[in-house]
Amino acid sequence: MSQIYIAPSILSADFTNLGSDIEMLNNSEADFIHCDVMDGVFVPNISFGIPVIEHVSKMASKPLDVHLMIVNPDQYIESFQKAGASYLTVHYEACTHLHRTIGRIKNAGMKASVCLNPHTPVHLLEDIIQDLDMVLLMSVNPGFGGQSFIENTYEKVRKLRQLIDQKNPSCLIEIDGGVNYQTGAKLVDAGANVLVAGSFVFGSEKPADTIQKLKLV
Repeated sequence: MSQIYIAPSILSADFTNLGSDIEMLNNSEADFIHCDVMDGVFVPNISFGIPVIEHVSKMASKPLDVHLMIVNPDQYIESFQKAGASYLTVHYEACTHLHRTIGRIKNAGMKASVCLNPHTPVHLLEDIIQDLDMVLLMSVNPGFGGQSFIENTYEKVRKLRQLIDQKNPSCLIEIDGGVNYQTGAKLVDAGANVLVAGSFVFGSEKPADTIQKLKLV
């Protein structure tokens, strides 16, 4: 099996001590720092935007994995690149012209990723998968941390793994929502290779140890 990557979500970090949490991630075995951008329109919550990404980028030594849960993401592609994003994820459900959007992300110098909500089937990516660096599957409904894992995700991962192996073997499969040691192990077994974890990491007594153990599931 390929390498497993861990992407802790700073949505669950302590924003009164964000610098120390970023420093902990820098010194941990985390591979990416996952940043959830929510606009209160595409999802029923508002998180943070470009200024916070800029500050995190200045402190972080790990690549920023920026997940845009917003309407009209095309309007901000270059701004997030300037803010420091390495991976930029847009939602299939938010992009009318997905191929064009992916092209703009790559032309801006970032890795391009597409996210599918729990109800969106994998087969809709058949004609774009060859252009992607990563696919993010939501294993909870997007908008809030700490939700229960949706069991159907394992089958979705298996279907996506088949599609990727056929058309673009280097494309990563990332999962966000309800990730812990048990679900993480099953997701990796199904074919996932990037695990996003927010409350499971930052809510633990020793977050760096939790990250290390997640890599071994």
